[in-house]
Amino acid sequence: MSSYDYVIVGAGSAGCVLAHRLSEDPNVSVLLIEAGGEDDHPFIHMPRALAKIMGNTRYIWPFMSEASRASNGAGEFWARGRTLGGSSSINGMMYVRGHASDFDELADAVGDDWNWSHIDAAYKAMESHELGPSPSRGDAGPLHISLPKERSPLSEDLINACTSMGMKRTDDVNDPAGEERAGYAQWTIRKGVRESASRAFLKPVRNRPNLTVATNVVVDKVEFEGDRAVGVVGLRDGAPVAYRASREVILSCGTIGSPAILQRSGIGPAASLRERGIEVVRDSSAVGANLREHRGIVMQWQVPDEHSDNQDYRGLSLLLSVAQYYLTRTGPMAKAAFDIGAWFKSRPGLNRPDGQILLSPFSFDYTSATPRVEDSGGIICCLYMLRPQSTGTVLIKSKDPNEYPVIDANYDSDTSDSSTMVEMMRYARRLVAQSPLSKYAPRETRPGAQFQTDAELHEAHRQMGYTNYHAVGTCRAGKDEQSVLDHKLRVRGVNGLRVVDASIFPFMPAGNTNAPVMVLAWRAADVIKAG
Repeated sequence: MSSYDYVIVGAGSAGCVLAHRLSEDPNVSVLLIEAGGEDDHPFIHMPRALAKIMGNTRYIWPFMSEASRASNGAGEFWARGRTLGGSSSINGMMYVRGHASDFDELADAVGDDWNWSHIDAAYKAMESHELGPSPSRGDAGPLHISLPKERSPLSEDLINACTSMGMKRTDDVNDPAGEERAGYAQWTIRKGVRESASRAFLKPVRNRPNLTVATNVVVDKVEFEGDRAVGVVGLRDGAPVAYRASREVILSCGTIGSPAILQRSGIGPAASLRERGIEVVRDSSAVGANLREHRGIVMQWQVPDEHSDNQDYRGLSLLLSVAQYYLTRTGPMAKAAFDIGAWFKSRPGLNRPDGQILLSPFSFDYTSATPRVEDSGGIICCLYMLRPQSTGTVLIKSKDPNEYPVIDANYDSDTSDSSTMVEMMRYARRLVAQSPLSKYAPRETRPGAQFQTDAELHEAHRQMGYTNYHAVGTCRAGKDEQSVLDHKLRVRGVNGLRVVDASIFPFMPAGNTNAPVMVLAWRAADVIKAG
């Protein structure tokens, strides 16, 4: 059996950062395990090909949530990355740091290691930002952050409409202050190529002699001697494998994967584990609980085709866009999912924004069986609340690591989420009605003018809403004994085992979760090194 100081399970946003940081010490041996293979598909690296890679089951876990009335009586597609880089290799490349107050709130719940002063320092150390250094930005780290280069009149007017609503226009939408703001989005793209966690953190150090990367390994469970984690077992191309950890096993498999491995390892709700024939190592009812997710909605407006980017993604123009990309790494295919980000308060009196809008001058045909832009011009608006209160669960079905867990999003467990989404949909309509956009005569096509009352807008969200792939919380850290993890992200009740990924957040950090997960791992490496 191969032995290492640290065995990291999951080569996603957190795992790649941990491998980078922990292997800095040449006297420490690190194994990074990934269930998928190499991130070698060209559509991974072409930013606007993300819809294609999201549908390729070789590179994703095609998870589905349980059907419920809150999701139109159907299950939802909760894809996660299954390749080096994890979900950072299939996501929309939106870089959203979260507000300073989110991390101070995290410190209150978990411990001072996670307050904004530590996180701010970690972001600055991690980033190589196109905007250059500032009190809250770094310019010499391994992760490259860029902004849109092509800025159309319609994009400018979308930002102008945001300022008409009282938001502050800013060059750095990731300024940590908790004020309403809008501006060009920040992307994990470098010179036209997706800057996944694999590309930023793993590729530059993969030749270190003390770092080993094992791909195509599906980890079944953590092995224990007494109450100490000593390694992991699993399958590699169908054959059993085992790896030993002399210091620690670190799970970085995300909000779905990490609780599933803990449960198969005997750490979870005791009654549920016994029903599945699993010996209980630690009765922890919080493992798999506290699942939180942004269930947003896409709203769209039709505008004249000549003002929209849709024309760049159809017919001959699409072929030319792809050719331009391969020749120059520029143009329409070099863009991330959205051009503009805006953060706003859905109602007066809030001390920080509670809503996020992502905007672009294009629109999708949602009646098409395959992803495609509309035949007319359009504006797309991805809208969701930042801190949902509804909580669900992730529970394994059986001991089989190849059987996907049951994901119950339970979106309607807190009625305030539904009422907040209705207010935000009305807010988006007021935004698009602002005078900077009137010359385009925008006509709402999704959900459509037929949805007007609160009940009708709630129904539109129920029918057309969707997961935003930002789930957190199923291995929450906290000061209380009921939390899965302690203040250093160690699994309570056992030794030699940590979790470092989105599952540790007891609540949703504001916005997209990729940046908070990477900075969490960067900071966690410091905590681990400190002992």
